[in-house]
Order: sequence, then C-alpha cells, then structure tokens
Amino acid sequence: MPCLLIQDGRLVKTTKFKAPVYVGDPINAIKIYNEKEVDELVVLDISATIEGREPNYALLEDLASECFMPICYGGGVRTMAQLKRVFSMGFEKVALNSYAAENPEFLREAASTYGSQSIVASVDVKRRFFDGYKVVTRSGSKKVSNDPVDYVRLMQDAGAGEILLYSVDRDGTWQGLDIGLIRSVCDAVELPVIACGGAGSLDHIESAVRRGGASAVALGSMAVFQGKGLGVLINFPKRLDLERILN
Repeated sequence: MPCLLIQDGRLVKTTKFKAPVYVGDPINAIKIYNEKEVDELVVLDISATIEGREPNYALLEDLASECFMPICYGGGVRTMAQLKRVFSMGFEKVALNSYAAENPEFLREAASTYGSQSIVASVDVKRRFFDGYKVVTRSGSKKVSNDPVDYVRLMQDAGAGEILLYSVDRDGTWQGLDIGLIRSVCDAVELPVIACGGAGSLDHIESAVRRGGASAVALGSMAVFQGKGLGVLINFPKRLDLERILN
C-alpha cells in the first residue's frame, strides 16, 4: 500500500524522517492510485503533532471524497471528538502514534469505542547509537522506549488492531526494509504488522513478507518516485508482479 506523507497540505517524501522533498498535490496522487486499483492507502500528516494542531479537516474531507479504496489517516489526533470527526469523513482506520505513547489509555478508549479493526498503532523505530533499537515519536525526536518488542505488546494490550512499523533509519533510502526488526516485532504480537521504511524493489517487499513475517508493506519512495535519484512519478507495482512474489 502507498504511504503518503503530508506536510502543510502538500505531498512530501522524507529521508530518515528529515529533508522533506515536495512531491505534489495529494489529491492528484490519490486519483492516480484509484486508476491503479490500489487496495489500501495510508496518509500521515507529519507536521500536525509537531505544530500542536488538529488534523487538517478540509484536506481530509477532500482526500476521503476522492479516494475509492480503504484509507487510514494519522497525525494530530488527541481527543475522541477529533477521532469521531475523522471517521465521520469516511476514513476506515486512524493511526495513533505520539499520543498513544503519551497516553495508551486513549488508544484503549478509541479501540473500545470504534473497534480494534479501526485503530492502528503507528510505531516509529530508530537504531540506538551502539546497539539495539528505540521507539521514537514526534518525527523521531523523542525517545519513548528502548525496547520495540515490549512497546508493541503494550499497544496490542491497549487494543490496537494493527501495527504500522516504520523504520526511521531506512526511510527513503531504497536499501531494503529492516528484516531483523520486522521479524522481532511480528514474533512478539498476534496482530497484523505493516512494515514501512526502505523498500526499493519487489525483492525487498517479498523479503519483508516471507522472511520478516509482515502482513503487508507500505511504500513511500517507491510509490512517488521513478527510482532512486530520479524524478517524481506517482507509481505502484503492477498487481501481477505483486501476486507473483507474494502468492
């Protein structure tokens, strides 16, 4: 599935959660994904939490009305009223990240109210300087845990229905997903795990699913660029190619 990053209403792509590059209009991107019959879409507003603001409801309304596929939104949701408003626009899922780390009980209440199938725990993971990993929030700037395995179990216990596992170090690198990290998280929980960060080829996608155990892979750079170092091209692997490597 494509994972689209929104900053100030614009579609951007980051590298290791930094240096956002303008890609284009998110509405136009969604129109193209509709034509390509993409199964599902993730949209993350990477500036909402940092700026301390609510979701951009006007943009979300436009995105939801244009999108013909199930769509998940994340960014800036901190109250049940905000959550209700996002769902009322037609979003099937909401991804909770920074506020779920600060207040797991909010995730629990959200899952209890709307069902676990509608609530995704978005988990950003970064390598520690010497060894191991840490869970971070607020665009990678704040550490919340030194143990991703314990953290995803906490999110599972709080009621999340899925884990969106995002590798900060692999984001935008085209170097392949972090298979060791994916495997450790998939082994730790019973939830579907969506792996994100680093996909640059069909082989990388296959490896994340077959070796890592991921239930799905979210594509960033592969979904918006022609290739590494090349220009913008709203893109997605052909369905026959995906079926060939995953079935």
